[in-house]
Amino acid sequence: MDDADPRADLAAPPTGPIPSTGPIPSARPDSSAPPVPSPDDNQSASGASSRHHDPDGPPLERKVRHDIWVLGLAVGVFGASFGVLATTAGLTAAQACAMSVLVFTGASQFAVVGVIGSGGSIGSALGSALLLAARNAAYGVALAPTVARRSLGRRLLAAQLVIDESTAMALAQPGRRAREQAFWTTGAAVFVCWNVATALGAVAGDAIGDPEALGLDAAFPAGFVALAVPHLRTRAGRVAALGGVLIALVLIPLAPPGVPIVAAALAVLPAVLFAAPPPTAARATQPPADPQHRAAEPGDRSS
Repeated sequence: MDDADPRADLAAPPTGPIPSTGPIPSARPDSSAPPVPSPDDNQSASGASSRHHDPDGPPLERKVRHDIWVLGLAVGVFGASFGVLATTAGLTAAQACAMSVLVFTGASQFAVVGVIGSGGSIGSALGSALLLAARNAAYGVALAPTVARRSLGRRLLAAQLVIDESTAMALAQPGRRAREQAFWTTGAAVFVCWNVATALGAVAGDAIGDPEALGLDAAFPAGFVALAVPHLRTRAGRVAALGGVLIALVLIPLAPPGVPIVAAALAVLPAVLFAAPPPTAARATQPPADPQHRAAEPGDRSS
């Protein structure tokens, strides 16, 4: 009889090879599995996406704001010329300043001063001013989407600031936010510089004496030339300009001052009726056919 302890077999370590039951799982995560985004990552990604896809676009750049105030100072030089010419034409300093605040349209103001200074009637002066200011209606239509979100009071204030400079600077910006900021900044800069310079010119008008000695009388025709030059690039613009010059030259010896300027506007009719380019018919464009789905031609043979 074997007196060996049966517990020895249980305590002895195995001597044969250990059977394999498959690969031992690794404690490291699988690098090929996609990472699970955390809530913080989702919030940061959504915030970056909203910044990059802002429907109103980026704000106005600092350099553009600087350029706007430089433009305002340049316009102020013409405002000083208007103040001098207004007082020498017979207006008081208060009347000149009131016209700059209420009218705030340089070309129309120069037209009124030029007609009155040459002895024209109030009707002729107002007619010339209204013809020149009519372009602001088109500017208002172009700028309406920019200030459409604002209250009625803000839009009424914006109507007073619709001028050549504010329209050009606003429409040159890429997004709605930058356009609105450019409009208000340009309007405020030009309004401040124009009115301050008008007051200085009106007060200094008597001290300056004859404005022709300094060449300030050339500001009025120079303003008209600056408005007309961009339109000369088109055939209709050249026809209107030539017709207006001919009408004015014929009527200057015959009509009272101011009437030739108003009558010269009739040259717009032949320019619009005969010189304007005809509307181009829209051509229907067909997308290129897919070579894999093109129709079989008569010479093609199926294999």
